[in-house]
Amino acid sequence: MATAVRSAAGSSTLKQLLSELKAVRSSEGSGAYALASKYITDQYRRFETTEQQHCRAKEELQFTAQTYRCYLESLRKLKDLNENYRGKGERSIRETADMVGFKLPHDPK
Repeated sequence: MATAVRSAAGSSTLKQLLSELKAVRSSEGSGAYALASKYITDQYRRFETTEQQHCRAKEELQFTAQTYRCYLESLRKLKDLNENYRGKGERSIRETADMVGFKLPHDPK
């Protein structure tokens, strides 16, 4: 029986993808996270390569996993940016200058 060989890139991608799913879980609920994480780990096991064979689907799975990880990470970052910079009503000139990194003329340098 051939022993399974896991690439370091594959396992790190799987860990990163599952961690991004955990970040989504906190805002969306745990039901969807459980189903998604089970499906992803099942797919990784299904397309696992061994010493005896080369599986083209594994490379496709790797690409798809990296794409979804990037998508989930980008969504999380977008949500953070929207929370930081969304409209909060009128801001003072000082708050606006501090937000974009400018100093007002009467501020000491």
